[in-house]
Amino acid sequence: MERIAVFPGSFDPFTIGHKAILDSALPLFDKVYIAIGCNSSKKSFFTLEKRIADISAMYKGNEKIAIETYDTLTIDFCKKVHANFILRGLRNVADFEYEQTIAQTNKQLSGIETVFIATPPELSNVSSSIVRELLSYGADASRYLP
Repeated sequence: MERIAVFPGSFDPFTIGHKAILDSALPLFDKVYIAIGCNSSKKSFFTLEKRIADISAMYKGNEKIAIETYDTLTIDFCKKVHANFILRGLRNVADFEYEQTIAQTNKQLSGIETVFIATPPELSNVSSSIVRELLSYGADASRYLP
């Protein structure tokens, strides 16, 4: 059976933390879908097109990676692409407590297993929210972006 994972998120923006998680996970899977969730009630900082273009450029030529968008439950997207794993990154204990509940619910509803990858300690402070805040004030956030 092919090992297919979905790495869901808004990726607004895709940070060095996201890249570290994905790069660590790639050897574990045959294919990883970077699934950019579209939430019409949430205002994005970067356009969907820019996020797709930036991530595509970063992983150009890597046949293990596909980039898609979705506006359904993550487990429904997983079923659509025949994924048997959801990939999630953990920065700290609070992330784990939040993600564990979602993972357990997803497992009960779909049988899809969640795989957690811890970020490297030096990246535990990196979040898209912080990067957006820096960018919104014109600060240099390049150290947090791939």
